[in-house]
Amino acid sequence: MIDFLKMRIRFGNKILGTLAMMGLSLFFAACSNENGGDDITPEIPQPEIIGENLIICNEGNWQSDNGQLSYYDGTAGVLTNKWFRQVNGSKLGDTPNDIIQVNDTLIAIAVNWSNIIQYIHPDGTACGATENVPNNRRMCADGNYLYITSYAHQCGNQTFEKGYVAKIDVKTKQVVATCEVGWEPEGVRLYDGKLYVANTGGYAFSENHAYETTVQVVDAETMKSIKTIDTGCINLYGEMSQAGQYLCINSCGDYYNVKPKTVIVDCKTDKVTTFDFPATYNSTDGNVFYSVGSEFSYNTGEYVYSIKTINPKTQEVKDGIFCEAITQKIKEITSPYELYISPYTQNVYFTDAGSYASAGYLYGYTKEGKEIFVKQKVYINPAHILALPVYKKNG
Repeated sequence: MIDFLKMRIRFGNKILGTLAMMGLSLFFAACSNENGGDDITPEIPQPEIIGENLIICNEGNWQSDNGQLSYYDGTAGVLTNKWFRQVNGSKLGDTPNDIIQVNDTLIAIAVNWSNIIQYIHPDGTACGATENVPNNRRMCADGNYLYITSYAHQCGNQTFEKGYVAKIDVKTKQVVATCEVGWEPEGVRLYDGKLYVANTGGYAFSENHAYETTVQVVDAETMKSIKTIDTGCINLYGEMSQAGQYLCINSCGDYYNVKPKTVIVDCKTDKVTTFDFPATYNSTDGNVFYSVGSEFSYNTGEYVYSIKTINPKTQEVKDGIFCEAITQKIKEITSPYELYISPYTQNVYFTDAGSYASAGYLYGYTKEGKEIFVKQKVYINPAHILALPVYKKNG
């Protein structure tokens, strides 16, 4: 009887082992890729975002060499002006024109009239510069390379009839390739291995050429121009935001008789959709675009503002952004100068440049309209905002 029980136990264990192996085989089969190879990637838990800090890029006054960074510590609720000088003991430069996070450890700042791209770590420490891209404008990055537009006609030993976009290796901080595009290129974004560059022709009033109407498409790997997309709208100047395959571009018009417009480009199809209002300051939550339009006319000497939400898929347009509290506050400020939707929290930040000659202000709200902080006094012409996530510490 005891031998019989032992035999049953051994037989049962064998069955269980076989079933276990079958289950394991099914598991590995389920994880195999389409080519038959094993492609098992364990899920790595993502750290929880519990808040964010902000870097505010203040342009200062053009040709006054007084551009500055302000830093808002979201955990402590403390704003520090002249942050770059405080951390590094030196000036940032003249008219910082854009700021982006290249990767986890590197932030790039396009300092337009100082003709450099300044690099810092997230703690503000300077860590190099690229110095041969004069009159630089806007940037995008893929983690390994930084792409930046320039109004200039020279990059190192290269010369161009019009403007260009430069490709910079972020490890060496050196320009590795360039591509000539249109006159005075402005916004640039990356989609499916291609750069989309908005040409403005913004110097048309002083140089012998017309305003541009095109978005130039450039292969990011080879830095060769592929094609141009004619939007039918002139002077594609200012912010360019991206929601997946869609781009939102501001068309300024000519400030006299040609009215400004909002241009939506579908990068998959090259389809262009336009709306009869400007998107001077625009941002996205990844799905829809939000804009504060600033329409200036030399005929009247006045600004007319508009606040819109644009769904690029449905082409639906609504007045206001998120909620009445945010919309109303933007209407109340003197001179809107930036709109930024955090990609981490969807908090809404915007700035007021006031007189454009003295300190401006930073405002922050949750998307539900709750004020995050009392308005913060920053510096002259607070034009660009970058959020840095704060993660929950383990243990």
